[in-house]
Amino acid sequence: MTLPASFRGTMSVPAIAAPMFLVSGPELVIATCKAGVAGTFPALNARPAAQLEAWLTEIDAALAGHRADNPGAPCAPYGVNLILHASNKRLEEDLATIVRHRVPFVITSLGHPGEVVKAVHAYGGLVFSDIVHAYHAKKAAAAGVDGIIAVAGGAGGHAGTQSVVSLIREIREFWDGVLIAAGSISDGASIRAVEVLGADFAYMGTRFIATREALAQEAYKQMVVDCGPSEVVYTDVISGTNANFLWPSLEQAGFERSELVPGHGKGKLHDLSDEARAWRDVWSAGHGVANIHDIPTVAELVERLTAEYREACSKPPSDALCSR
Repeated sequence: MTLPASFRGTMSVPAIAAPMFLVSGPELVIATCKAGVAGTFPALNARPAAQLEAWLTEIDAALAGHRADNPGAPCAPYGVNLILHASNKRLEEDLATIVRHRVPFVITSLGHPGEVVKAVHAYGGLVFSDIVHAYHAKKAAAAGVDGIIAVAGGAGGHAGTQSVVSLIREIREFWDGVLIAAGSISDGASIRAVEVLGADFAYMGTRFIATREALAQEAYKQMVVDCGPSEVVYTDVISGTNANFLWPSLEQAGFERSELVPGHGKGKLHDLSDEARAWRDVWSAGHGVANIHDIPTVAELVERLTAEYREACSKPPSDALCSR
């Protein structure tokens, strides 16, 4: 496992703040990168498409200024998430904007990444592909991606059902490139745990919803703090693709529990404009809510994650065989 050159020496902790629909924006990306965690956002959060140009210009300028003013300090690279599904009518335009700005890395979802790989590799950028099954990881690897994001059970947003332990170990049997683990990671010990399993980075979404810089409504952030894993519902009713949502938001939107059994959404992704309307009032989160109890600034959160990670790295459990 070899980390890409663009990530070496830039990070406080081996983590990427996942791109979250209607939650991740320039303020969150800039704050995470400055703190030493790679920041990302979905291209579709910039609306209309012309706003993507403005967001990338803002991020580029802020991070360049930070690096100039703080030489030697951590300043992680940023990435943009592209939805490759046919219902994304902006894909070609957004990819062209990303190429103009030479975005350090691109995350692909819901489609074959081959064309994105060609475009991004042409300027020296990286492509990471998110998957929920090893089968799709093999297809992404064959397409030439630089990294695989294993979105395991308990992750927020569109997630799989396979345990992160099982999925990481299965992928490591055939993939020696960059591997990123997603699924219920909310503290520094969990970051270290997936690293031990064979991941290079942890992929953290839910924990960054409950930060001051996130675009999420204040009621959404508080719901993340107030809810536990038993209030996370896995359903395909909202978008036609299985995802984890917070039950209180579903209840407020008028859903009944009986409606939310996977399969009611027929397994077909709805039009993205319809999904955007739905996700404004129905809020996603993963099982990582189990140990989220506050709404700090990103800087405060990353300082805490770094301390927890270093502590986890420094000592194994006292009764572990590896400590003898």
